[in-house]
Amino acid sequence: MSEQKQINKLGWTIGSATVVLLGFPAIALQSSVGENGIDARRLHEPPYNLIGRKIAIAQVDIGRPRQFGLDKSVERHREIPVSRVFFRDSPAKTHTSNEPHEKQAQQHAENVAAVMISSDKALQGVAPGAKLYAAAIGFLQRSGQPEECLAAQHLAQQNGSDVRAINYSFGESLRQDPRPNAVLDGNALLTLCVDWLANVQNVLHVVAGNQGRGGIPIPTDNYNGLNVAFTTRQDNGVFSKVDFANIGSSFTGIRDRLRGLEGNIDDRRAIGLVAPGSDLELLNLEGEVVRTSGTSFAAPHATATVALLQEYGDRQLSGQQPGWSLDARRHEVMKAVLLNSAEKIADTGDGKHLNMSRTIVIEDNRTWLDSDAYRNREIPLDGNMGTGQLNAFRAYQQFSGGQWSPEAPVPAIGWDYRRLEADSYRDYVLSQPLAANSYVSLSLVWNRQVELEDRNGNELYDIGESFRDRGLNQLDLYLMRADETDPANSIQASVSLVDSTEHIFFPVPESGRYKIRVHFRDRVNTDEQAYALAWWTVPTP
Repeated sequence: MSEQKQINKLGWTIGSATVVLLGFPAIALQSSVGENGIDARRLHEPPYNLIGRKIAIAQVDIGRPRQFGLDKSVERHREIPVSRVFFRDSPAKTHTSNEPHEKQAQQHAENVAAVMISSDKALQGVAPGAKLYAAAIGFLQRSGQPEECLAAQHLAQQNGSDVRAINYSFGESLRQDPRPNAVLDGNALLTLCVDWLANVQNVLHVVAGNQGRGGIPIPTDNYNGLNVAFTTRQDNGVFSKVDFANIGSSFTGIRDRLRGLEGNIDDRRAIGLVAPGSDLELLNLEGEVVRTSGTSFAAPHATATVALLQEYGDRQLSGQQPGWSLDARRHEVMKAVLLNSAEKIADTGDGKHLNMSRTIVIEDNRTWLDSDAYRNREIPLDGNMGTGQLNAFRAYQQFSGGQWSPEAPVPAIGWDYRRLEADSYRDYVLSQPLAANSYVSLSLVWNRQVELEDRNGNELYDIGESFRDRGLNQLDLYLMRADETDPANSIQASVSLVDSTEHIFFPVPESGRYKIRVHFRDRVNTDEQAYALAWWTVPTP
């Protein structure tokens, strides 16, 4: 799912990925992982020392990266230390010229893996210490969704069924979907599979969000995963502009002609985050540096950031730190943390924009504050940038705030994972007054319920089986004054009728005490709904 563009004689195109061979030292992966990108490099250094140690992540792709000890060519290039590779749900075979192309190591998959775990000193990935498991799907003339589901399920079972995030830098075409008059309604087999696996395996699915021109949108219509579009560098070298190659889910101007081809039904938003993905320099199969662009390479920035956060979370758990429980491993918590810590508007120095380092813009230089998501309580996400750009260090700050219960006043920054009964609510009262005109960032996420139609009773998906969509319970999110009881008088709210995410980024009008309300408004399936909530506020000095 990568940017399409004309390549000169020094480059070539592999699948939908744009690749150009470079003959000069590379700096852009350093840039995308460093301060000008997602600022993950800071977490690699003391005092944080986070590189994803012992944390398992995974990738599903058309091909696979190489594995040392299996592919002889890796003897010379060990910079991408993949733990295990598979062809669908079977062990991969040694990369030889006699193998069908679909079963060989493949450039696109190698580049995706490099973003996540490269240990090359000049081109270090986001989480070089993480354990990466990878599965190749291969090229299929018909819809490959059953095989893709099987591969994703197999990956989720690796590392003792403890894989924290799975990266999808590919997609399925609506044209190949076997459903008659297929649309992006969340009911493609692969999309249902992704949402089912999120529930049963507790894994965050990170999906490349560039849907293309009617080409490869499935499974971007998922509810329980996280879709990532990509940004490009501006003249100052900072990744802060959403690349025009992203279609997103908001159609205006030139994008209007794409309406009906790419958008989710009911105007449900497709993009959760953006991350650097333009002109990244990565290693190819021959150990040479290539330049490549697209959401294929933005998504793994988010997947690998999960590994950094989970290493920190496991460190807190092993030290039995107060405010930490196994809820820190929940995929809903990771999703809420990544969404809530994203960058939108550069802080002016007074901290009231939550100390954000940059302003993220789309192609006509509109910001999040110009979006319908800012103005309309029923729209939680901007159609092109979601909640903003991934920032790994800010995500660490959000996550390190720890888990807090609504049973007592909560600090300025934190998160929670809890269950709520239908037709009830919980209030999180902030312990300190908030500064006047300071912004509050709130993110609430929960899952759609999907069941496996398990014909043989083995509790696993088998080719030929299907899934049942049980729908999405409706939760609402409010920012209210601490002494207010009626949500109709809230300062701000996020009350989408179709999304599984609610998000608020809004200034409080005056200094005072405030609270966050989570309301289980409408029961569609179960009487009890699990949710994750993250908040970031600015207390008075």
